[in-house]
This record gives sequence, structure tokens and C-alpha cells, in this order.
Amino acid sequence: MTTTNFDFLEALQQIARDKGIAVDTLLEALANALVAAYKRMPGAAEEAFVTIDSDSGEIRVYGQELDEDGNVVREWDDTPSDFGRIAAQAAKQVIFQRIREAERDLKYEEYAGREGDIVTGLIQQSDNRYTLLDLGKVEALLPQAEQVPYERYDHGARLKAYIVEVRRTTKGPQIVVSRSHPGLIRRLFELEVPEISNGVVEIKACAREPGHRTKIAVWSNDANVDPVGACVGARGARVRMVTNELRGEKVDIVPFSDDPAEFVARALQPARVKEVRLDEETGTATVVVHDFQLSLAIGKEGQNARLAARLTGWRIDIKSESQLAQEAAMAAEDWAEGEWVESETGEMVFQPAGGGAAISMAEWAQGAADGETGDTAGSDTAGSDTAGGGDEVGDGAAAEDRVVSEAGAGTGGEVGAVAAVGAAAGDEHAGEKAVGAADPGA
Repeated sequence: MTTTNFDFLEALQQIARDKGIAVDTLLEALANALVAAYKRMPGAAEEAFVTIDSDSGEIRVYGQELDEDGNVVREWDDTPSDFGRIAAQAAKQVIFQRIREAERDLKYEEYAGREGDIVTGLIQQSDNRYTLLDLGKVEALLPQAEQVPYERYDHGARLKAYIVEVRRTTKGPQIVVSRSHPGLIRRLFELEVPEISNGVVEIKACAREPGHRTKIAVWSNDANVDPVGACVGARGARVRMVTNELRGEKVDIVPFSDDPAEFVARALQPARVKEVRLDEETGTATVVVHDFQLSLAIGKEGQNARLAARLTGWRIDIKSESQLAQEAAMAAEDWAEGEWVESETGEMVFQPAGGGAAISMAEWAQGAADGETGDTAGSDTAGSDTAGGGDEVGDGAAAEDRVVSEAGAGTGGEVGAVAAVGAAAGDEHAGEKAVGAADPGA
């Protein structure tokens, strides 16, 4: 039987045009559905296929007989007499299904290539797990992990977000967006700064603590364009637009530099840096600042230093001038060298680095006590001498003790001599220094 239906074909073409689906795609899906409907009829061939003429809409069913190898040995026209009614029912189901699938695919393809882009939507629903944004054709999901702490999302408010992932699901594309991603900062500046969108100014690095503060490093490919000024704008208009969209989050804009030391110094702005020392092996940058700039360089709860470290990729150690001078003075002191080890009897003893007999804990404590006694004696002698004789005695004692100390550490008495040297020189904590330098647990 031959079924010709121009109205059906015309309606099919109209649906294809309205929904943006190819006519061949609909005809192929309809043919597969008709084959399945045919095989459910009594007396149907085990193998069959359906053809639909794209010009006339004629539908034919052909039965096939196959051999053991799967080759067609016989083929005949087996179109049922009432196949027009079956075709109409199958066509209705298939067309609706294909339309839904096609719409999902179109939505997915529209957003699949937009990962890393920025979108604007209306807040539709918000709870403790996620917030839904209406983007028009689809909805975007803003998970709690991608939200900014303490940021409120009021129903119906307009919000910009950064696309981090587009997933294909059976219900259509699922678009995951973020408000805390550093890429949001880059995209917002591209919208507000024409020099960034056309490539004259580049954002080289970005470090962000969402809801609090952000640092970006900018670079200009044109010597006549100031990258920082371009991002700030006239009277701060451009950066103010970004800050308003981020709901008050502060944004620091610093110039990028190829010199790591200079870049670290700039990243710590607004603090003024006196000196930067780099250690390539450990990746540490030691930054020296004036005493009154120390708190500004570190920032509230270490925020400024933390963001500068993320921005530059260096581990930043900030020290003031007085701290550096104190460390230099400590390094100049003579300390007993050695280590505490466990003896064969299980007792902790101090083994001098220069060799010699180990010193037990009791001997070490006695040496420290002797140092304190020498400290007291030296002070009393210096106070009782009125004619200058005490100074001579003190100098002689200091000279004698230095000879004993330089002769090599090896006994508890020698440790006491080290403490006595400091005591004679006027150092009240000489005994403590000698003990502390040798005993890591003290």
C-alpha cells in the first residue's frame, strides 16, 4: 500500500523550521519509530526497514529475509493496509521527543563553548545549598561553595556570575556559575576597561579573597598607556564599577614587573618596601620594611602579605629594620655548638661539635649555675672597687675566661666558663644563653 500525505509532510517541514531541526533528522527518527511499530504487528517480518519519500511523504515498509551470514536473500514490500493510522500515532510521539532533544542540544551547544565567560541572570531561588539564576532560556546553578561568604542573594535581583562548567544532562544543560572565582574579576575588568578587551593592557596575575580584597597585576603592551591608570579610570570610575558589582570588595591594582624582587615590592602596596632579598632555592622572598610600615605590609590578619604571596608565587617573609638588626646581633654572639644525644644508658647528654667528652644533664646544670655565680661575683666586685682596681680584676677575669672558652668545649666546667665570660663582660643572661644555645629543648 502506498500512503501519500502532503499535509503531513508540510507540517513536518514547518515544525523543523520553527524549532531549528533538520527535516532529515525528523524523517530518520520517524522511520525508526515506524519500524518498531511494524514489528509489534502480527505476521511482521523479523527484519524490516521503512522509507519515507521527502518529496511526496510516501511511506513504505520492506520486509527482509537474511541468511546465516546476515546477507539479504529476499526483500518484499510489506506495508500494512492501515499503516497510515499507525504512522500518524508514531509520528506524534517521535516528533515531540525529537523536538525536546533538539532543544536541549541547542541549549547545550549555546553554552558549552562559554565556559570562562560571564553571564547576567535574575535570582529565582535561594537556599542553603544553592541559588538558581534565570538566564532566559536556561537556569544556572550557583552552589554554596561558589558563593561569596555573607553575600545576600535577594529574589528578583540581577546578578553577574562566572561560568565554571556546563554539564549535559537528560533534562538539558546544567550551567554551574561562580561568584568567588578569580576569573570573575578578569571578566568584569574586560567589560569596564576597553584597553583590556582590545589587548593593550593585560591582567598578568590575580589573587582574591572573595568578599574581602583582591589584588591584580596589570601590564601595558603600549609604552604610552599607563596600565594602572587605565584600570582605575577617571576619578576611579572604572574600578568603582567593578567594586560595586562585587558589593564593596576592595580591589588593589599594581603594575606587573619581570623583575621578581620589584614585583614582590609592588605587590605589597600600599606598604613601602625598603629591600627585597630572594632565595631561589626555597622560593622565599625576605622583605625588609621600616618599623612603622610593618603592620601595613602584613595587613589585617596577614591579608596583604597573603594576597601578595599568591599574586607573585613567592613565599614572603616580612621583617622590620629592628628585627633584622636584632637577628644580626644574635648571629654575632658566640654560642656553644653541639647537639643533645641519647647515651648508651638512655640518658640525654650534650655532645660538643668539636669533639671531647659528652656532658650530662647534671654537669650542664652545674655549669649554668657556675655561670650565674660568676655573674653575681663579677657584679659585687665591680661595685666594691672605688679606685679602679675592680675593672682590672674584671678585665683579667674576662681575659682568663676567654682563654678557657676558646680552648674547646668538652666539660661542664668549660660551659660554666662560657657563662662566666659573659657575666664578667656584663651580660646578665650569659648563663641562659649558653644553656639555650646548646639545649634545643630549653
